[in-house]
Formats: sequence, structure tokens, C-alpha cells
Amino acid sequence: MAENAFIKLVPSSAKQTISVEDVKELFLYYKNITSKTGDQLDWQYENAAFPYEIKETVEGKDNWFYLRSSHDRYNIILVGVDKENVQNEDGDEREQYYIQITLPDQSSFGDKGKANEFCKFLAKKLQGELKLFNGRVMYFYPRK
Repeated sequence: MAENAFIKLVPSSAKQTISVEDVKELFLYYKNITSKTGDQLDWQYENAAFPYEIKETVEGKDNWFYLRSSHDRYNIILVGVDKENVQNEDGDEREQYYIQITLPDQSSFGDKGKANEFCKFLAKKLQGELKLFNGRVMYFYPRK
């Protein structure tokens, strides 16, 4: 059975809206900074830190994409962007964007570890609320 994690953009997040292209750019930024770490260590760290290729299908255009790996320890992670209507404390309804990270049945334990790492990275960059695969919630936004 597939497992899901969610990064919600709350009112005090760095951004209120996000697109699939924004998420792709964040993954490319992650790959870039890990390659710089590898340069400093004189090791091909970016291949270990981000062992995936970003792939997109025609039916998933502007809604979701997937990370596919050719390494033996990793397989696939799905990443999607959507929005939902939620109510504020004062009763007003607003749109809330979120990123959904899905591990399908063919994902490995390595994929789950990388997905947790990517979720924390994205939530920290966006200052969002992260609901992990195990149901626990981590808050990366300034709370009052």
C-alpha cells in the first residue's frame, strides 16, 4: 500500500502558492548544493545524495512528476502539488497549497529514507508544516 507525506503551506510560510516547476527548482537546488559539498570533500556526493532523475508524464503535466533511480537501492518517488480549502481560526475559508510525496508499492526502504530527507528539506525551505509518512507532524514555520 502506498505511503504519503504532506508539506502544507500555512499562512506564516515563506510562500503561499507553489507549482510543480517550483518544486522541481528546489530539487535542482538540492542537487546543486550537494554537488558543491562533494567538491569540497573530493567525492561524488551528489550521486549518493540525489540518486534520481526528474521525470514527467503527459498526464501529470503541471500536477505531478516522479523521481526515478537506476541505482540498485532506490526505485521511485512520486511528487505532486495540489490545493485544498481549509478554515482559519476565525472561520474564514482559504486555499492552502500542499506538496504530496508518495511512495508507491515498488518503492524501496532507500526511497523512504530519501523521501524523508527531501520532505524535511522542502518543508524547511518553504517554512511549512510537514506530516511525515508515520503520521508525525513537524513544524518549520514561525509559530506565535
